[in-house]
Amino acid sequence: MGSAAVGAAPAGRASVGPAAVGGVSGRATARASVSPVSGGPGGPGGPTGPGRRARGAGDPAGAARAKKRKRMNLLIASFAVFIMLAGLGVVGFTYYSTNVVLPEDTTPPQATTLYAFDNKTIIAKVGTQNRTLVTIDQIPTHVQDAVAAAEDRNFYEHSGVDYKGIVRAAWNNVSGGSKQGASTITQQYARNAFDNLKDDTYARKVKEAILASKLNDEYTKPQIMQHYLNIIYFGRGAHGIEAAAQTYFGKPANKLSVAEGAVLAALIKQPEANAGHKGYDPAVNPADAKSRWEYVISGMVAEGWLNAPGKQQAPTVAEYPTKTLKKPSQAGAGIDYGVNTPYGNVINYVKQEMRDQGLCVDDESKVTDQKKLCSQALMSGGYRIRTTIDTEIQAAAVETAQRKTKGSKLNGQPKNLMAAVVAIHPDNGRVLAYYGGDNGTGTDYAGKNTDASGNVSGGHSPGSSFKIYTLAAALKEGKALESRWKGKAFTPKGTKFKVSNAGVDNPECGDSCTLKVSTLKSLNVPFYHVTQEIGPDKVIKMAADAGVTTMWRTDTNPAKAYDLTKEDPKDIAPDPFFHVVGYGQYPVTVLDHANGVATFANEGVYNKAHFLYSVEARDEITGKWKKVGSEKLNPKQRVDKDVVADVTSVLEQYPAQVNHRLEDSRKAASKTGTWEQKPDSPENGDAWMIGYTPQIATAVWVGNLQNRLPLKLKDGRRVSGANLPGDIWEQFMEKAHKTGEFYRDKKDFPPAANVGDPKSGNGEEPPPPPPPSGQPPCDPLGLFCPPGGNNPGGPTNPGGPPGGPTNPTDPRPGRDGGGGGLLPSLTPRPDND
Repeated sequence: MGSAAVGAAPAGRASVGPAAVGGVSGRATARASVSPVSGGPGGPGGPTGPGRRARGAGDPAGAARAKKRKRMNLLIASFAVFIMLAGLGVVGFTYYSTNVVLPEDTTPPQATTLYAFDNKTIIAKVGTQNRTLVTIDQIPTHVQDAVAAAEDRNFYEHSGVDYKGIVRAAWNNVSGGSKQGASTITQQYARNAFDNLKDDTYARKVKEAILASKLNDEYTKPQIMQHYLNIIYFGRGAHGIEAAAQTYFGKPANKLSVAEGAVLAALIKQPEANAGHKGYDPAVNPADAKSRWEYVISGMVAEGWLNAPGKQQAPTVAEYPTKTLKKPSQAGAGIDYGVNTPYGNVINYVKQEMRDQGLCVDDESKVTDQKKLCSQALMSGGYRIRTTIDTEIQAAAVETAQRKTKGSKLNGQPKNLMAAVVAIHPDNGRVLAYYGGDNGTGTDYAGKNTDASGNVSGGHSPGSSFKIYTLAAALKEGKALESRWKGKAFTPKGTKFKVSNAGVDNPECGDSCTLKVSTLKSLNVPFYHVTQEIGPDKVIKMAADAGVTTMWRTDTNPAKAYDLTKEDPKDIAPDPFFHVVGYGQYPVTVLDHANGVATFANEGVYNKAHFLYSVEARDEITGKWKKVGSEKLNPKQRVDKDVVADVTSVLEQYPAQVNHRLEDSRKAASKTGTWEQKPDSPENGDAWMIGYTPQIATAVWVGNLQNRLPLKLKDGRRVSGANLPGDIWEQFMEKAHKTGEFYRDKKDFPPAANVGDPKSGNGEEPPPPPPPSGQPPCDPLGLFCPPGGNNPGGPTNPGGPPGGPTNPTDPRPGRDGGGGGLLPSLTPRPDND
């Protein structure tokens, strides 16, 4: 410590404090200014400048001035001592008369870390401060020693207070010098931990000393060091030694080397640049950072913490850890790592699931140490959360659907186009991949959004992809795949709109279309008749049972959302949800549709889609992580497995129908869908491809980024379910099934159960085909028909028209799936997926 020389120094200054900033010493300089002597060197005009005259031994005026200055200096020093003694009296009185808040009563905010399902890969980190608390046994001794060498070499010897620092602060305050003092580690902890110690005044020094003394009595030196290293700031948004180790070296604190620990210790003095100094971040000010590092290492050697028996050897300058130092990263440092990536939406879902599971509360009166306010839980709770996200499958989704990724299906397409992809594990509902946008702060195109007025949006009209629920509902109500339905365009009684198919008023099957053919050719008319007969509420109930939680009516502005988990379908159908629900007019989210598809992939067993696998909190005493929450699996057979088997038996023929078979003859079931851009427009505004294997269920949507414009490919063709969404679905599924052994296995679907009554439709029996040339016709009862003759139920034509079940890959009328249809008050255009 430097000593103060009070009096007439040769340069006319009174030197107070340690050595100057910079160099190996790294000490701060504090000087008390005293007016320079007249005509002294460096004064205005030099030794003989104007208004000045030289002093000599016979200069009585000069001697008088010197005596005056000496008396003033002694007066200032006496006042400083008085202030010091008065302050110490206050300290003593307050120490014994005041209850001081101690560390166990103050928990600094900690960042929450989100991991992928592998429990190793960090996908996001959020919090008001990037901090993870650790215990002293998780901080290597050489790291603790490095910090002491940098900030308080007498830490293990003193009683928590540097009284010389208080004197120095008092002197500088009354003399006009800089406000500074060599606070101990204990004092620094007190200043950083408590809000009322943030100001830089002498009063703060007194309060700081009170608390430091109290801390020193209540805690051991290792405990104080632990508290200090958990709260001190290291720059780059890192609060505490654990966050600093991860931010600067990408490793936990317990893996830091001596050289790395010294780098972090050197940062504490000034981790970031200000107007007076660039700070000690090696990436910003490498020269001073290295010099400060040398100061720390030399201090450790001087104190016997290195190069001593039983201690490690001091690293040389050549061993400065340049190679392991990470560069500053806007995305990877601070409190929002992951928020501005596609993982940002995952963070939003995790927040909601913590609320749903009761891991946090919204009522402030119910807050406990275990349950924080939901609004603050992730930001300050310091949780370790394992999500359901599979990083390889997530990468496949982003690489396939994100516009800015080279090689993606959206890359190079018109800028108004946007895609969303959600993939779910059918066996348990875990969301494997979620791409709804490039960040968690903008629009989520795969899920729900709430605007400033509280309106919920986010759904997209699913078109013919919704027919999977209508088909399942029909089978549940006793209809059969081979039941026949009217397929010709018509105007429903009591309405002014016409229901038609994909540009074809009179399909090949006429008014004798089986449900199987109607699905494969994506015909709207038969599905309208089905919905009308069984009731639209049955379709809505089936969709809700499969996993669709929200549906929007489209005749209001903005569209109104209905919670299907709470509404009785009979109360909302046919008003506001009319029979056109049967072929997908009403919007749903991509996440919900994927959840519904997953239920079909799981043979009718529903698992709620979720992102949260487990939540752990650190025990503040032991430092160990303990599980406080986990996924809540509650599988339910919501759809009859035989019904699902029949639906799947049709949908597994569909990939070939739209030219999106998976490699190596892998079995997959799928369906496309589109919906118009606006009423009476031939253009599309939404396009889908949904589908599943036994291992992965996926929904893909393509639509508009903002304004609802016609969906066009770069070559001018209309976007339909079979082109761009189908391309994304196929490429994603191919990549996803190569990510692990479970997904690589090729599995088959159960065979069709052939439920229901083939005679239950409203369609006509097909006319018997003409007999083959040269072959006699059958008798009326078909008793004497030759093999292969004119028998409607014979082996050559099992009750279906050309292009029907005996020719399911016929690419005519409905080759791209189905969609289309409007509210009853409007005229729907033909289906054109």
